[in-house]
Amino acid sequence: MSRTPAVPPTLSRKNKVGLGLAAVLGLLDTTSAGGFLAPDSGEPGPPAGILVADVVLGLITVVAVVHTWRTADRTGSRVVAGSRILSAVTALPALFVTGVAAWVVAVVAVLIVVTVVATALVLSRTVPETALT
Repeated sequence: MSRTPAVPPTLSRKNKVGLGLAAVLGLLDTTSAGGFLAPDSGEPGPPAGILVADVVLGLITVVAVVHTWRTADRTGSRVVAGSRILSAVTALPALFVTGVAAWVVAVVAVLIVVTVVATALVLSRTVPETALT
């Protein structure tokens, strides 16, 4: 019996683009900490618990993106996808609550669409090297 050497996992271009988008989204989530530092303007906004969750999810995303980029580990890509999905779920109420500014609804809608695209790209399968020959 002959053994073929194990081919280290690699990331496809789709995976790398998805990881890049997820990293940007994660960094945007970490900036929601500014909601704690800004003076209260009297305008309604997300509860403090949601802001904390978004910061934590953003940090998880960024760490998982770095890990996945360096190791091409499928578990890391699943963590990226999971944290992005949970972050999108925390933003959904902005689409349904009355009194939210139209520009906020538009930004949230765009970010949710980008999250769906990034998740699909991150989770896309790579083509094995042996299949190409």
